[in-house]
Amino acid sequence: MNTFTRAITLAAVALAAASPVMAEYPEKPVSFVVPFPPGDLEDVLTRMIAEDFSEKYGVAAAVVNKPGGGGGPFPGAIGVAGAAADGYTIGSFVMDVPLVGPMIGIPELNPNPFEPIGIFVTYPFVIAAAKDAPYNNMAELAAYAQENDVALAHFGAELTPTQVTFAMAKQLGFEYGSEAAFDVIDCNTFASGDADVGNTTIQLILPCLDQVKILVSLTDERIPLVPDSQSVGEVTPDVQLALWNGLFVHKDTPADIRAKIAASAAETMASQRAQDVAARTGASVYWKDAAASQAQIEQDLAVMGVIGGLLSQ
Repeated sequence: MNTFTRAITLAAVALAAASPVMAEYPEKPVSFVVPFPPGDLEDVLTRMIAEDFSEKYGVAAAVVNKPGGGGGPFPGAIGVAGAAADGYTIGSFVMDVPLVGPMIGIPELNPNPFEPIGIFVTYPFVIAAAKDAPYNNMAELAAYAQENDVALAHFGAELTPTQVTFAMAKQLGFEYGSEAAFDVIDCNTFASGDADVGNTTIQLILPCLDQVKILVSLTDERIPLVPDSQSVGEVTPDVQLALWNGLFVHKDTPADIRAKIAASAAETMASQRAQDVAARTGASVYWKDAAASQAQIEQDLAVMGVIGGLLSQ
């Protein structure tokens, strides 16, 4: 080895020794941020994902609940947007974060800083009525509402399921006589007559499912617990929009890190305990990969445009 070659070799060895060794992900605790209080479907399923992630990769993983109160999921999402794009802060977000967040003047969310790892649950929203209501489906409700005032209960006029409910009425040619936001829409709501029709989740009315009618499910497919009730796409296909939740990371997160998160989450959603949640609540629990999730987001944005046009008329 001549002097020049020896010098190059020694320099390369010295450079390698001085360079930090990149640790394999994950090497430290991982946080899954749920921007809602504990207890609902997204929280329960994300906790399963975190538990399995911890077991699979041998690091601590925990759910961090960051509800935003009147700010909805957006304050929690802002925290994830500001975290390092290294896979150690993962958002478990309802669809409003990537679809609505960039449109409502939140600088940290516009342009959308997130990309999906995967979507994993569709909430079992339905439009329900008391058993003795003089209509059995949306077509009959539309006919009845031509001559009668119908009072609608919902969880908030701005929420996606409520927007779909209003848009369905527009397409079917009727309007609700009145509408109001309720904190809870359950068996008592219908038994007391506080509302004629309620936009709620089927899990809240499971105890009295034999005492109510499901007029339609605001889901992509019929809910197995009530297989005779049509889905929104069967009634008004142009406004088919189901509320879902998925895992998101900052768009600069490396692909190999995303792949590890996805691999673990997909296994969790296929597990018996996750599918037991689906059977128990009427939710649809699955794993939709990043490409399919992005396609879903683009499709939903188009439907939101249709709904916005209908409701502005």
